[in-house]
Amino acid sequence: MISLQDIREAEGRVAEVINRTCLDHSATFSRLSGNQVYLKPENLQKTGAFKIRGAANHVLQLDPRKARGGVITPSSGNHGQAVAYAASLAGYPAVVVVPEDASPAKVAAIKGYGAEVVFYGTTSLERIEKARELARERGMAFVHSFDDPWVMAGQGTIGLEILEDLPDVDAVLVPVGGGGLISGIATAIKESRPKVLVFGVEPAGSNSMYLSCRAGKATELKGVNTIADGLRTSRPGELTFPVVQKYVDDILLVSEEEIKTALVTLLERGKLLAEPSGAVTVAALLAGKVPLREKKVAAVISGGNVDLKLAAELIGEA
Repeated sequence: MISLQDIREAEGRVAEVINRTCLDHSATFSRLSGNQVYLKPENLQKTGAFKIRGAANHVLQLDPRKARGGVITPSSGNHGQAVAYAASLAGYPAVVVVPEDASPAKVAAIKGYGAEVVFYGTTSLERIEKARELARERGMAFVHSFDDPWVMAGQGTIGLEILEDLPDVDAVLVPVGGGGLISGIATAIKESRPKVLVFGVEPAGSNSMYLSCRAGKATELKGVNTIADGLRTSRPGELTFPVVQKYVDDILLVSEEEIKTALVTLLERGKLLAEPSGAVTVAALLAGKVPLREKKVAAVISGGNVDLKLAAELIGEA
């Protein structure tokens, strides 16, 4: 498990690479949810998502002798962009293994940072296995997209920033896929201020963390079905799941329609372009899924790398 000290060290390591995003109070979402809502817009982060925090923390601590062949990572898109960007800063070649149905916008962005893209499978487990295979064949350093202590610690820097900007925060809402983001944030929050609540938000069609927490053991889904491509994870991480069990107060589920409504509302009222994965926290607030009233709630908007054709379709349906 990672520690608060690991996250503080990560904060120093990535400080010159990332954007320190703001924490903005939203009168609109406060009124609509019955809480005082503060948005943490990681869609405005470098590479368009929070992933650069963890990717940079891992890549920047690599021993150059062990990374001479470059770095390789499995990703649905955002983590791949982040690793490609971090690798370019460190002077390493990068390979990203993406699903066969990966977002064209995310693939183009990965290539734009100079990385090679390999298409393989449709599930996170398939991508992980392929990336490990290629890492052995090519002598590359493997960077897991979420189940990695360096990645988890890097993502936890968001928690430190929230506590600094809103010391009296009552609860933090975090999107959940494999658990890298929430495990880092929850560690930062709970080891600093144990009384602050941490809620994960997961699509109902990709609810491996929700089911695992209720079963008391990691549970693998036979299939996932959600518009939130960054949260299509069939099984929690071996490292992340124990942290979630220890520190996360509950996992909330949102429907596809609730995610779509949140994405459109964020754009129309918040002037923020979020991807479906990034909008799930606001979806939980708007749908009344958060069991709080009149509390100060920070909602992490985890990314904004949405295909513009998809965004246009959702706006047209609204």
